[in-house]
Amino acid sequence: MTSSIKEQSKKSWFEKVLTAIEVAGNKLPDPVTLFVIFCTAIILISWIASSSGVSIIHPASGETVTVVNLMSRDGMIRILTGFVSNFQSFPPLGLVLVVMIGAGVAEKSGLMQTAMKNSISKVPANLVTATIVFVGIMANAAGDAGFIVLPPLAAVIFLSIGRHPVVGIFAAYAGVAGGFAANLMINMADILAASFTIPAAQVIDPNYQGTPAMNWYFIMVSTLFLVVAAVFVTERIIAPRFGKYDGVLEEDTETKINSQERKALKWAGVSIVFLIIALISLSIGENAFMKDPETGSILAASSPLMRGLVPIVTLIFLVPGLVYGKLTGSIKNDKEAVTMMGDSMRDMGPYIILAFVASQFLAYFNWSNIGIIMSVKGAEFLQNAGFTGIGLIIGFIILSSFINIFVGSASAKWAIMAPIFVPMFLLLGYNPALTQMAYRIGDSLTNPLSPLFPYFPILLAFARKYDKKAGIGTMIANMLPYSIVFALIWTILLVIFMLFNIPLGPDTGIYYTM
Repeated sequence: MTSSIKEQSKKSWFEKVLTAIEVAGNKLPDPVTLFVIFCTAIILISWIASSSGVSIIHPASGETVTVVNLMSRDGMIRILTGFVSNFQSFPPLGLVLVVMIGAGVAEKSGLMQTAMKNSISKVPANLVTATIVFVGIMANAAGDAGFIVLPPLAAVIFLSIGRHPVVGIFAAYAGVAGGFAANLMINMADILAASFTIPAAQVIDPNYQGTPAMNWYFIMVSTLFLVVAAVFVTERIIAPRFGKYDGVLEEDTETKINSQERKALKWAGVSIVFLIIALISLSIGENAFMKDPETGSILAASSPLMRGLVPIVTLIFLVPGLVYGKLTGSIKNDKEAVTMMGDSMRDMGPYIILAFVASQFLAYFNWSNIGIIMSVKGAEFLQNAGFTGIGLIIGFIILSSFINIFVGSASAKWAIMAPIFVPMFLLLGYNPALTQMAYRIGDSLTNPLSPLFPYFPILLAFARKYDKKAGIGTMIANMLPYSIVFALIWTILLVIFMLFNIPLGPDTGIYYTM
């Protein structure tokens, strides 16, 4: 990048705004501490609101719902005796940990890294950018691997074809971080989001059924559009800002895979094919195992296929991970495989602590009836103000993207927002799947921009390897075009789905009636 552009970036008002955001964000407590504060606030608010006689009429049952005082003797006893049961019954905890058994093995065996290397190492030069972005979007199913492996690999690939390596880093990061809510397959992000959305919707409608696949159609279509958008931004906006790179390819940088890894990757792929064949065979026939016995549908929320997505996704990661590890020697016996599973659980330690305090917050929220009262009151306000429809959804996307700048954890944000916005929008006639998708779009858009995003410092370190003067302003200035274009594409796409009532996923429309 030319020095003049760097100087302008350093002196711009935008840089000052970004610095202010970073300083403000750094002053926020850890998400765990935030939930402790929220728990305390809920208890105090329940006391005040109960004393004031706050109540609403439940829109489904017609019964009067009042605020329950958690500071009363009964309330405090329930809090004291509910700690363990709240944690045990927290939906996202078990779902995420089960998926991580498989995903952890796939990552720690080396399968994910090798798959990413193999997918872009022999791609024609004119398709490199598109492939890197596509792999980046798909890599969000691999957890941390996409953020850690792909950007430096993309830099080397770009350098090997005579292009500036930092451009490759930015394209890869845009795909992994900015396209976090897109994919061609159901993955842990879908499972985690649904685990908050479904119980939030059931506060209003106990009969509501949802699955991790509720956004599947939309995220698949999104993947294709975002790849095209990212290629446009990379080639028309980012690449022209960088001159010729004068550095050299480091000798210790490995971009190829050896014959053993190639063989293992091949058989890992074969194992996935066998799993898919088995899944298809269980879904074919009048009395197929995966079909709903009452409706005969395999895509209904009540079908074994939809209800069993979590273990299915786990197997899709676990089996090829074991095959790859065994053939490469990274897994020599069953003890090493179990150790990998244990290591993946150990890596989830911070999440488990977060889940513990979040489970208490959600329990207090439900016990006090504050959640349903806020939802009903909020829905009434929005209806009276005439703020519904497309404008409401776009506003929610903007709100989610703004909050994401300060709070990077997707699960922490959705744990707070889902109990309020899912019921509120449901009362306005919108399917919880639509609310969830709008949130996930906003949550992804500002990932590449936020200095508080956990992988932002890693990106900066990668970039500084090739540009010693790169700083926070450099990162954000070059990631901003991706976020803007992604925002436009994603918002327009969601509006089209809304206008034509296109299903967001299997058996999941835009609107919802109780």
